Parts: sequence; C-alpha cells; structure tokens
Amino acid sequence: MKEIQSVLKIVSDGLKMIAQGIEAISGKVDEIAKTQAAAKPKAKKPAPAAAKSKKAGKAPAKKAGKAPAKKAAKAPAKKAAAAPTAGETVFNIISESEQGVDTATIMKKTGYDRKKVANMVYRLSKQGKIKSLQKGVYSKV
Repeated sequence: MKEIQSVLKIVSDGLKMIAQGIEAISGKVDEIAKTQAAAKPKAKKPAPAAAKSKKAGKAPAKKAGKAPAKKAAKAPAKKAAAAPTAGETVFNIISESEQGVDTATIMKKTGYDRKKVANMVYRLSKQGKIKSLQKGVYSKV
C-alpha cells in the first residue's frame, strides 16, 4: 500500500510540474499576442469575426485560447524567411571576391566551423554556382 501511495505522490508531483509549465507557456503566448496586436492594426479585423462566432453560440474560452497560439505560430515564419540561409551567406561572400576566397576567410566572415563551410561549398559547387580555382579557393561561376 505504501508503494502505491509513493507512486501516486510522484505522479501527482509530475502533473503539478506540467501544469506549472503550461501556465508559463500560456502566459508567454498571451504576451506575444498582445505585442502583435499592438504592432499590427490587422488584428482589429479578426475581432469582429470572433464576435460573430460568439453570437453563433461557440464557447468564447476555447476560441480565445486557440487564437493567440495561431498568431504566435505565424510570426516566426516571417522572421525565418527574412534571414539568409547558410548557403546564401557563403555564396554572397564568394560572389563579392573577384580573385576567389579560401575556406579560412569564409570561416572568419561567417563564424561557421570548417565542416559547415565544407558542406556549403560542396552543395554550391554541385549546384553549379561556384567553381574551385585551387584547392580550398573558390569563385563564382
């Protein structure tokens, strides 16, 4: 009987920890939703649609809980599209040089390690965007 009680206590403590984590996440999602609503005037347009759905008899608590999560998921996608990929970064560095660039220079400018630079150079050469002038020196085709 004591074993069962100790297992139940462990499970109970675990569930409490999970609940605290969920509360923290929901607080952060609410903060993100508020900052996006303040930054974008487009947030005003979905509000009447939400009001219409409330009139239709849908539960407002469920609707309100799901809406900020969807907005939070859309925002990072826009930021990721603006940042150049590792391949684009390496290609831009190679393109800027008329005489070619060695891997050490690429590593210094990008901060990537030797393996990542080698992988990007390999990929770009297979795509036909760059060529090797000498061993370890690359230029734009």
